[in-house]
Amino acid sequence: MAHPTIADLFKSQPIDSTVTLRGWVRTLRNDQFLSVSDGSTIRTMQIVVNKEQHGESTLKRLQTGASVAATGKVQKSLGKGQDIEIICDTLEILGDCDPNEYPIQMKRHSLEFLREKAHLRFRTNTFGAVFRIRHHLAFAIHKFFNDRGFYYLHSPIITGSDAEGAGEMFRVTNLNPEEIAAKGSVDYSEDFFGKPTNLTVSGQLEAELAALALGKVYTFGPTFRAENSNTSRHLAEFWMIEPEVAFNDIVDNMDLGEDCLKFCIQYALDNCKDDLEFLQERELNEDKQKPVDDRQSMPLLERLNMIVSNEFERITYTEAIDILLNSNHFKKKKFKYPVEWGIDMQSEHERYLVEKHFQKPVIITGYPAAIKAFYMRMNEPDEQGRKTVAAMDILVPGIGEIIGGSQREERYEMLREKCAQFNIPEDHIWWYLETRKFGTCKHAGFGMGFERLIMFVTGMSNIRDVIPFPRTPQNAEF
Repeated sequence: MAHPTIADLFKSQPIDSTVTLRGWVRTLRNDQFLSVSDGSTIRTMQIVVNKEQHGESTLKRLQTGASVAATGKVQKSLGKGQDIEIICDTLEILGDCDPNEYPIQMKRHSLEFLREKAHLRFRTNTFGAVFRIRHHLAFAIHKFFNDRGFYYLHSPIITGSDAEGAGEMFRVTNLNPEEIAAKGSVDYSEDFFGKPTNLTVSGQLEAELAALALGKVYTFGPTFRAENSNTSRHLAEFWMIEPEVAFNDIVDNMDLGEDCLKFCIQYALDNCKDDLEFLQERELNEDKQKPVDDRQSMPLLERLNMIVSNEFERITYTEAIDILLNSNHFKKKKFKYPVEWGIDMQSEHERYLVEKHFQKPVIITGYPAAIKAFYMRMNEPDEQGRKTVAAMDILVPGIGEIIGGSQREERYEMLREKCAQFNIPEDHIWWYLETRKFGTCKHAGFGMGFERLIMFVTGMSNIRDVIPFPRTPQNAEF
């Protein structure tokens, strides 16, 4: 173990072994105790240096952020809060860091400030923890689906279709914008692809094509929405997990979504203990500064364990609306947004159901057809003649919706009718319609926003703080 990481050393504890550790300076106390981080764990290693041996000029360069390589013997530590330390024999400063210029000093920085320093924020405890957990969750996603016989599909990032029918897409072109402006129109035959193309909003439609031959597939990649929304929950570029399974119905889909969420959270609990404990403490300290109503209903680790230890409550949209209408919250006019059958439920409604009423995760099914996408399977009208679709949303505390999915409309003529209702030209998705002509079968799938999952697992309240370089309106820095 010539060049172990700090995580390696804490795990193996090779007492009396000589090792070389490389990392970045956090602090130097009493010209003797050097605290070094290398990103492998939230924990730092104490390196004991000798002023006489290494010289005052060298110690003066041990500023926060400087990179170093230290060689010495691993010993049991007498200090509190650490098992081992390194008694330094040789110390090399690999890269200096001027404290008068370096903005990430050993003090509390606001998240807003750190977003402006996204190239450096990885070096803080908070963002080191967040992005280690992001890695583990990405691995957990692939492990979950691989272990269950799914095939990983790379769906296109450039597409000619709008899977959601929302129209909030980024156009892809190599035409000169000045020439387009001068002409006053666009001749797409002269464009690179010979037709209008966009950055994808979803890999779902392509995943359906593959599932109808391979059986079980999933996509996991970047998606894009040109939605001019400056909120703590929206990004212009984010990552989506989208499984699709042939012969599955809406119940199978709910089971898969619940199993996937539980697996990922359990994986984080098993593999990210130190980081989660740090983030829980951070959240508790943050909550002390907030009004009581804005604080989390339970600590982070308790919320995560609540997911894996509970069966998710399953209710219909109609039942959910009835619960909201009969709640004291509604009667006391505490909801900001209206409540009635037919609304697209807001986060405050979803969180009330999860956090106040059921106090555990909730899956809602049977949404009004008018507020859901064209590809969702139509149900039979309810007793009052209202039209619903076989859709499902999974709701969790603090976030609201974390997974949204449906059984897909497999009937050819019904899907054509839905295209007409949503003003989707059939020639734009002729290939999608054809799958309903050639060996159609029921199938289902869902989408899980990866950043929403990370927000839930880390307790971070702003989606811009769980993706390395957030893309938002008027911001494409770094």
